Amino acid sequence: MTDRYASFVRSGAGRTLVKRLGLPDPPRLRRHTPGDPIVPGPVLLGAATGGRLAEQAGKVLTAAGVELRDPGAVESTERFAALVYDATGVTDSAELRQLYDFFHPRARSVLPSGRVVVLGTPPDECGSPREATAQRALEGLTRSIGKEFGRGVTAQLVYVTKDPDAGTWTSVEATLRFLLSGRSAYVSGQVVRVGAGTAVAPADWDRPLDGQVVLVTGAARGIGAALARVLARDGARVVALDIPAAGDELAAVANEIGGTAVQLDLTAPDAPARLAAHFADRHGRVDVVVHNAGITRDKTLGRMDADRWDSVIDVNLSSQERINDVLLERELIPAGGRIVSVSSIAGIAGNRGQTNYATSKAGVVGLVESLAPALRGRQISVNAVAPGFIETRLTARIPLVIREAGRRMNSMSQGGLPVDVAETIGWLAWPASGAVSGNVVRVCGQSLLGA
Repeated sequence: MTDRYASFVRSGAGRTLVKRLGLPDPPRLRRHTPGDPIVPGPVLLGAATGGRLAEQAGKVLTAAGVELRDPGAVESTERFAALVYDATGVTDSAELRQLYDFFHPRARSVLPSGRVVVLGTPPDECGSPREATAQRALEGLTRSIGKEFGRGVTAQLVYVTKDPDAGTWTSVEATLRFLLSGRSAYVSGQVVRVGAGTAVAPADWDRPLDGQVVLVTGAARGIGAALARVLARDGARVVALDIPAAGDELAAVANEIGGTAVQLDLTAPDAPARLAAHFADRHGRVDVVVHNAGITRDKTLGRMDADRWDSVIDVNLSSQERINDVLLERELIPAGGRIVSVSSIAGIAGNRGQTNYATSKAGVVGLVESLAPALRGRQISVNAVAPGFIETRLTARIPLVIREAGRRMNSMSQGGLPVDVAETIGWLAWPASGAVSGNVVRVCGQSLLGA
């Protein structure tokens, strides 16, 4: 679907009008192409006094081929592809001044589509209420930077456990690689938690899913088809699933990526058992389960019939629970496995006319929050993504005024693409992301809706 306003803004006449009237100015976003470096320029790495992560983060980034700069040895006119700041040394609100001293003189030094990443300590792991207060304050800083710097610049906060192990550092590297790269083009203002856990770095970071068996539900079109393509590009053996009515489109996607197509209605009583039998017979396991299948049946609650309510809850939420239960009970998801569910900002902020949909997607958040700690002992991570306005055939049918509001009411002033959701799920699916669990990451260009 073409964003005609964005195309007009990028013309000569459009740019003049935007500046004169103060209209939204959608930037060109840097997205990932295989073979791209992580960042297209130098990265400035700074740290608060007593920061515990900067040294190791510097080693990780240098080994990844990133050119680092020291804040004490740069020219005032130098520009950077990213700013990375270790704020773990901030243990009192007065010490937040160090963040101002680092970011204030460099607010205009970040290149277009640049990145800002702040590293912190999870507030619930802090040694005192003052430290927890200061670390929680970092969320306001990063979310505000994401809205202020403009030009496609994103800003994120990564909380890293106080008791890191080897798996933690592998997942910190995976997270930095994702957040600094073009893969995270439409992710901004997010908080990611990296704990302790099992994580395995790939032999080739250009194929981080090499050899992994991945299930993608709802794979025939839109976000699901983009998911299948991205995961296959990253080395996965993709099992693409959708309803029989979408069989032709599903087969086309599976053939394109060299994957397998499975036609199955997930709401059928025997669907979980049939799916489990497929993986047991064909692969012996499923390393990554991506619950993408979903439907909408919109009506205001007072006008909604029971069938609309039941069908949305069943497809979007209950089917995920049933499939998880059977795959886990039969131990088909091995240690090091991943479960990634697709929620929505509607599940976080609510949405008029989508009570059923918002309920189901909030339930997905609950699934992640409850299942992640329960599966930690089995070394299986559970996360979700929450897309905002994504350019699909579904959003193309939204009335013009509402569609334009959805596109412009975020820090990027534009809708995201299905590939943006796919890249985020890909990162959460990587074996290297094993210590990233219990997260709900919004892919919404930092939408003004919700938290």
